[in-house]
Amino acid sequence: MNLKQIFKLCILICAVLTIYSCGTKKEDSTQEEQTSSSNNWKEMDDFHMVMAETFHPYKDSADLAPIKSKAKELYAAADKWTSSPLPQKVDNEGMKTKLQTLKSETEVLADVVQTGEDKAVGEQLTKVHDLFHSIQEDWYGGHGHREEHEH
Repeated sequence: MNLKQIFKLCILICAVLTIYSCGTKKEDSTQEEQTSSSNNWKEMDDFHMVMAETFHPYKDSADLAPIKSKAKELYAAADKWTSSPLPQKVDNEGMKTKLQTLKSETEVLADVVQTGEDKAVGEQLTKVHDLFHSIQEDWYGGHGHREEHEH
């Protein structure tokens, strides 16, 4: 082989390696996107944000001011969640029932905030929180997620 042939062979090898590595990276990133999207449920995360903002103050120091000011926002998040399409892994009657119950109980919470005493508000907030965690456990497969993210 002369130097010119070796040079052409090196270029060919580099081209093949580049094409192969780009194709592999694309497949890997597609798999990562699918895994990532299968682990995210935007409506659950949106509800969780409001739940955390309202439940932690109550749990940590019996502060009901956040839920009193955000009860309607929490209900709106539950309503949106219930109205959204379910991810495939939880698209079943059991989850639909739990989400409808969450929506109903969150509506009750919003009503209790308007008319109830603090004890009733705290009890209903806890009920909604516990139901939310039940849904969250179903989503994550019940693998100890509750203990990791206890509120």
